[in-house]
Amino acid sequence: MPGKVNPVLAECLTMVCFQVVGNDTAVSLAAQAGQLELNIMTPVMVHSIMSSISMLNRFLPVFREKCVDRIEADQVRCQELLDRNPAMATLLAPRIGYLKAAELAKRAQERGISVKDLAVEDGILSEEEAAELLDPEKAARGLYD
Repeated sequence: MPGKVNPVLAECLTMVCFQVVGNDTAVSLAAQAGQLELNIMTPVMVHSIMSSISMLNRFLPVFREKCVDRIEADQVRCQELLDRNPAMATLLAPRIGYLKAAELAKRAQERGISVKDLAVEDGILSEEEAAELLDPEKAARGLYD
């Protein structure tokens, strides 16, 4: 298929993670099967733990080098998606009330515009108020009163 990019590294990481989870389950069950201080399951526990460590030590550097280090965020697209996210109306609820914020979010989504633009368009907020109240960085850092 032309232009297709196979996500084989991410798929491989998923398989490694599933194996690590399986090994952890084996360790948990083996620990439960031990009697007093004599756990006859110690060999399977050690083998499972060492296997997980080995797989992660071998694969994670490859994944980082060939996948993660090459990832770059499209900041313009991310900002666009954030601005158009109807959940931004949640930041307005303390000011205009939950029901009005929910209605604003619904209308903004229907029209394909941001909550901020609609709030300004409807006269609910001024440009300055909208910029202040709908600042995602400020919200993420919990800097609201």
